[in-house]
This record gives sequence, C-alpha cells and structure tokens, in this order.
Amino acid sequence: MLDNLSEKFTKVFRYLKGEAKITEENIKEALREIKLSLLEADVNFKVVKKFIENIREKSLGKEVQDSLTPHQQVIKIVKSELEVLLGSDYKELSQSGTKPSVVMLVGLQGTGKTTTAGKLALHLKENGKSPLLCSLDLKRLAAGEQLETIANEVGVNYFKAEPTHLKKIVKQLMANAREYGYDYVLVDTAGRLHIDDDLMTELKQIKAALNPVEVIFVADSLTGQDAVNSALTFSEKIEIDSIILTKLDADARGGAALSIVSVTGKPIKFVGVGEKNKDFQKFYPDRMASQILGMGDVLTLIEKAEEKFDQKQAEKVARKMLRDEFTLDDFLSQLQQVQKLGSLSDIMEMMPNMAPNFGVNPHSNKAQVDDNKIKYLVAIINSMTIKEREKPKIINGRRRLRIARGSGRQVQEVNQLLKQYFEIKKVMKKPFFRKMLRKFDFLSKMR
Repeated sequence: MLDNLSEKFTKVFRYLKGEAKITEENIKEALREIKLSLLEADVNFKVVKKFIENIREKSLGKEVQDSLTPHQQVIKIVKSELEVLLGSDYKELSQSGTKPSVVMLVGLQGTGKTTTAGKLALHLKENGKSPLLCSLDLKRLAAGEQLETIANEVGVNYFKAEPTHLKKIVKQLMANAREYGYDYVLVDTAGRLHIDDDLMTELKQIKAALNPVEVIFVADSLTGQDAVNSALTFSEKIEIDSIILTKLDADARGGAALSIVSVTGKPIKFVGVGEKNKDFQKFYPDRMASQILGMGDVLTLIEKAEEKFDQKQAEKVARKMLRDEFTLDDFLSQLQQVQKLGSLSDIMEMMPNMAPNFGVNPHSNKAQVDDNKIKYLVAIINSMTIKEREKPKIINGRRRLRIARGSGRQVQEVNQLLKQYFEIKKVMKKPFFRKMLRKFDFLSKMR
C-alpha cells in the first residue's frame, strides 16, 4: 500500500543524507520533491500546500535539534506532519451509554460498503462484542440478501427487515436488539453510483429514525479525490462522524488517505486491506506515517504475533534456548508460528529497514520476498530423520544430498538452512540474547 509515495519519500531523504546542515537551498529542493510526490499521489492541492508550509517553517525554525543530522531532522518533522495529516491519534468506535449502540454505514455504490459492514461485525465479534447486522436499503432487496450471506460467513446474526414503513422496521429492529442484548446494531444503507437528492433524503430519514451513535462514511481509496469529495458532500448533507477506507492494500498512491481527514475534519477509524473478511484493521495515523516513510509497523506486527502465536510453545522454546537445547525441531515450530502471521512480504514491510537485507531493489520500499521460502524450509526439515534434527552436526554431504532429494529442493538450500541454524545458535550464546530471554522467561512466570 502507498508504495509509490513511500519510494518517492525515500529518494528525498537519500538526497538530504549528504548535507551537513539544513539550508534554505537544500530544504527548498527537498520540499519541491515532496510536493511533487504528494501531487502525483493525488493528494488535495490545498492539503499539500499547507503540509509543505508547515515542514518549511519547522525545518528552518527553532524546533530543529542540533543533535540530529539534516536527514534525521527532516524525517522527524515530516513524520510528525504526516501523523497530523492522517488524524494524529487512533479514535475508538463510539458507544452509547445503553445497549445497543447503533452504527450507520453510508457511501456510494461500489465502495465495498456492504462487505465492510460484515468486516466490522467480525472485528467487533473478535473483540468480545455482540453485533447485529441489518440492511435498510429497502429499494434494492438484493443488498439485504448479500449482507445476510456475509453475516452467515462471519458468524453473526442478521435482522431481516420486511419492506414496510421505515419507522416500523426500526422499531422492530431495536426491540429485537434490546431483547437479545446486542452491543452494536450495524446498519447498511442504500448507495448510488453518484450523489443525488433522493439518496440524501432517504439517508436523512433513516438517520432520524435510528438516532445512531455514529455515522460512518465508507470510501474507496482507489478513487482518490473523488472519494474525498464524496465524503465532504456526505458530511455536509447528513453529518458523518468518521470514515472507513476500503481497498487500501491496492492503493499505491494514497491520495484519499492523505487528504480525507484534513478536508472533512473527520477521523479514519478503520481500513480494509484485502478481500477476506479478516482483512480489516484499526487505523493508526502514527503507524501509517511510519510505513510511508519506510520505518515499518512493528507495533502491528507485535499485535499480530500476540494474537496468532502459541504462548506456551513460545515460552517452552525460550527456555530451551537458555539451556542451549534448541534443535531443528524447535526451529521448525518457530517457522510454523511465523507462517500464521501471513506472507513474508507483509512481515518484512512491517519491519524497519528489512527490505535491503533481503536483496530487494534499494530504490523501492516494497519487500519482494518469496512467500514460499518458509514452506521450502519446512519441507527440508521434515525430510530429516529425528536424530538429524536433534544433532544437526551429523549431517554430512551424503545426508544433505538425501535431504535435498526428499524435500524436492537444491543441496544449496539445505546448506543455507543449516548455516542459518548454526548462526542462530551462536547468537543464542551471546550475553545480550541470554539476558533478553531470561527477562522473557521471568515475565512469562508472572502472567
């Protein structure tokens, strides 16, 4: 996501690396490149103008720290301004004082609004909340059928509204939600290919009947400034409270993400990052800014690890590392844990400065890693005998050839795996690593 913009920023910062100090001349050239990068990314020109002015003022002002290099100073300032541009802080989904909290989703047709309703329901369910889905698109019955199918897929309940009077439907919906104690009622609404008076009138009526705690505009990030303009119109006509950006995984430019908060004054709360129902995330402005600047997103990676990893298995392996009993079987179990986090490309993108270490094009931040790599390593280890996994030092040339044939890989790959394993073993004996493991082991006992 946002690959093109991230690549352009990297080039700008590379230009400043050779400068001894920030001057009006070199900052002017850097800002010119940043400005062009943002405009090419389809960021609103007013937003770009304000962004550039803020960076220039802070770069040449008193806020610059003498302890930092020009390269570091500008990165620090740009990151701070990007965070402001994206909304500064993560904003939680609103909740009313009494159950249920009604959330109304609005937007144009084709933005992924109905799919997003299902994704949000699944997100709430996985975070211990009970959501109820309902479609109030009374003119297009297929929309309700689609949402009901999605509700079944994600394992949440769906309230089927009969095409009668709106107030009667809402009364039945709320009575059902209160009776069964739902935390949230997520209401999908009608969409059109373009904004018209009939749509706005209908949405105003639904909003008045529902009295939602939050109205969320669902925007397709791929449409760039069209999404921003639509969000602004919806905000002016029916007063939206927040935004969900869809298809951010496919958005290489980032114009919508970098413009929509500034233009509308409304926060982005969630983003869709794929086609699967689980491809849905909270939106953290600081983490997005870090990704754009090639700094990775370690916090999201840690959260994914905490969610996916087997804690007891991790603690067991940590203790074996302390006792210098780490075998290839343990190495295999850790590889299988890593597989749960998703593709290697996605993992590398979350880790700062990792791409260059994997032979990736240095002019690009995109970590183009072979996602089958772990599968190959697993296949190689599975082709070893129990004794070979326990005592890898016995694996001679003849054994390596047999393992390669058994796994369908090259002998060189077997050699590389063993080399990696022995290097890991060396690191485990270093004082800093053992100190870290002891701390982990101590913390695990305290839980």
